[in-house]
Amino acid sequence: MLQSPPSSQDTALPDPSPWNGQPIVLVGLMGAGKSTVGRRLAVRLGLPFVDADTEIETAAGMSIPDIFERFGEAYFRDGERRVIARLMDGERRVIATGGGAFIDQKTRETILAHAFAVWLDAKPSVLADRVSRRDTRPLLRGKDPLKVLEELARVRNPFYAMAPLRVSSHRAPHDATVNAILKALGQI
Repeated sequence: MLQSPPSSQDTALPDPSPWNGQPIVLVGLMGAGKSTVGRRLAVRLGLPFVDADTEIETAAGMSIPDIFERFGEAYFRDGERRVIARLMDGERRVIATGGGAFIDQKTRETILAHAFAVWLDAKPSVLADRVSRRDTRPLLRGKDPLKVLEELARVRNPFYAMAPLRVSSHRAPHDATVNAILKALGQI
């Protein structure tokens, strides 16, 4: 169940703390580019990349859409929480999370305590264009992607805003987003 976010501005802190080598966790709505940007960021930093959704599928032995269909979202979120907690073992790496991971209070607390969270923020219209290319997103099945993403942004963005770093993900090459993250982390 969603809990109300604390009352704060929906923007990241103006001067994020410098990255001190802990895992970097990318958060944000579906289609923001967490996996693609994460892979490229990991290469640039010389770190391993882990996609939490892939780890969840491996642990469950089935796809995320199948988990949602067979067991429901609550079951999926519980497994997601456990997998992400396992990934917070202190190893330097870049981790892409699913869009709902950071909304879960326990998962968010784990990420904020053991990693450096980066919110990839994009407008719902940009996200709808990106996610409409594949029919693999359980929350969008049979629905208007733009309307769903606008509602998800309304509910989830206040939670994502708790990440120490906010980077805009525009209709630009993913390398522009990677460069913006690296600059904010003091790596270029």
